[in-house]
Amino acid sequence: MKAKYLKPIVFLACLVPLGRLAWKAYNSALGANPIQVITWSTGTWTLVFLMLTLAVTPLRKLTRQYWLIQFRRMLGLFAFFYGSLHFTTYIWLDQFFDWQSITKDVVKRPFITVGFTAFVLMVPLALTSTQRAIRWLGKRWQVLHRLIYAVAIAGVIHYIWLVKLDLRKPLIYAAILAVLLLYRLAVWISQRRSSGEPANKPARAVSGGAVIT
Repeated sequence: MKAKYLKPIVFLACLVPLGRLAWKAYNSALGANPIQVITWSTGTWTLVFLMLTLAVTPLRKLTRQYWLIQFRRMLGLFAFFYGSLHFTTYIWLDQFFDWQSITKDVVKRPFITVGFTAFVLMVPLALTSTQRAIRWLGKRWQVLHRLIYAVAIAGVIHYIWLVKLDLRKPLIYAAILAVLLLYRLAVWISQRRSSGEPANKPARAVSGGAVIT
């Protein structure tokens, strides 16, 4: 019941970064390099929503607020949404659909290679976020959606390789991701030791239609 009333609020809150960016663009307040501002903003919020999505599982378990799982799909889809804006900004506003130049960038510039890889891996996660896809894929759905770990790792590496010098912000994301992954590893080890049951048995999250575990 809590999620029913909170979902519209959370949905609108997830749109705030886009609204703020649109307001700045409308008021010509994006600075001397608006393309860079849009690129950095959309990329940053992609990472933020990836971390929020991954944080749902430990948060609901540690607080025993199991209804939080109902927000995971929304947060995951917003991660893909901002990732799509980030990618579109690059191929449209930055490269003007110059596919030859884009191909060279992907091949020769490692931070773009890993960023492009992260986005490509997000596509099947978004496409299989529906209840129908969950039923159709069965256990394979959970295996597929473990790609989110690779996406998050690639996203953090993309950020680190992009900034090169001032690593404070990307290292914060790296630390958050490490905690979230270590939590999952600790739970998996604990499950293996406690009952001898498979640690990767289907979880309630699957029936909840979550995008990412």
